[in-house]
Amino acid sequence: MSNPIFLGNTIHASPTRLRLMPAAQQAELDPYMAQIITNRKSGLSLNHIIGCPLDCGYCVRHFWGNFEQKIPQLLVPTEKAVEMLVGHPEFVPHTTPLQMFNKATDPFLPGVKPHLFAVLEELDRRRLTNLVLIITRFHVTASDMERLEALQHIRPTLLFTYSGIKDDRVEPIGKSTTTADSITTAAAYGRRTKVILYWRPIVPGWNDDPDTMSQVLDLAAVAKVDALVFTGYYHKEENASYLRELGVPVPYEDDWQRRKVLPAELDARVVQAWRDSNIGIPLFRKTSCGVTYGWQLPDYNGHLGVPDLCDICPPEQVARCSAALIAPSDEEIRIALDSFGFDPETPFLVEDGHVLTAKLGEQRRYALQHLFGFQFWEVEHPHVPAAHGRALQGYELTQAEQAELDGARERLASAARHDDD
Repeated sequence: MSNPIFLGNTIHASPTRLRLMPAAQQAELDPYMAQIITNRKSGLSLNHIIGCPLDCGYCVRHFWGNFEQKIPQLLVPTEKAVEMLVGHPEFVPHTTPLQMFNKATDPFLPGVKPHLFAVLEELDRRRLTNLVLIITRFHVTASDMERLEALQHIRPTLLFTYSGIKDDRVEPIGKSTTTADSITTAAAYGRRTKVILYWRPIVPGWNDDPDTMSQVLDLAAVAKVDALVFTGYYHKEENASYLRELGVPVPYEDDWQRRKVLPAELDARVVQAWRDSNIGIPLFRKTSCGVTYGWQLPDYNGHLGVPDLCDICPPEQVARCSAALIAPSDEEIRIALDSFGFDPETPFLVEDGHVLTAKLGEQRRYALQHLFGFQFWEVEHPHVPAAHGRALQGYELTQAEQAELDGARERLASAARHDDD
């Protein structure tokens, strides 16, 4: 019999055997959802299964018109998906961080979990040592942990999305102890496997009160997770409309953002609550920072290139990142552009702690960032130090910060003209 899972306010069964999505249905998918391999900031992402019944009101599947698909389905067989992953032009053995099923399903749903382990065990059989990020909020059992612990080469990290949100219109699974129990189980059995409490989304009016923050921090302390990572939520019209139809108060009004929203005031309150708790579990603003801390590695996204991100990081992690933060040379970047099949004429400018680029797009710049462990910024969206790479809502830029932001395009254009000469 299949295991029960939440669907809205009732409990339904999830299939333990997945079917291939018919070609006609695949042809109607949003182009982004149809992409099986995508490069995200936290890693090269494998998503050959689409469909989830957990009904989280803020789910990114709202953005791509796929929220109503509750039953997971395969886009391709798992064996083919593995070959697509390791054969991807931006996959570098032992280097490229990987993500499993982070776009369109939960990897520990009953029907999805066999495919998750099939992928992990095949990567391990190939003796690959890449970091693998697995984001979930569902049931993780002792037997699941035994299989994860049996992996000898691939390096898995479980990131448990846990927000403390109590409104089951926003998070139906939140009315149960499912995620909290899974965190406790994973941390108890994890030795080689790393366990992170993924404190997200933190949203004004939903879960930013002191009691809820204390609850999340207490769980991290009791479970003895390896790290905490916190962030805001994507505020876009699609999920906001869905939540408002349910009667949920939605913050930020109609100021839609391409990046996650977490205002400076809220960031400061989260950090202060963590400091006041004295729990001894390190807190990070960025996913890759928490993951690499767990594995005692420097951050593969080179976030130390934005030093104000690191004011809460453990000194030993800052030291690792500092030793590894080496700017790539122009020649190395050109070789990488060619190796990945990117436009060799792509303009770029190596600056202090980052490389400015243009017309690469996020997926390509992330591939370069992971290869070099160094920040790559799109000139149209350069990093603003105060905002930590988040949406600018809730941040007031200084004149110097605004000037730096405004000047990025001009600096890159000037460098391109100089190179042409």
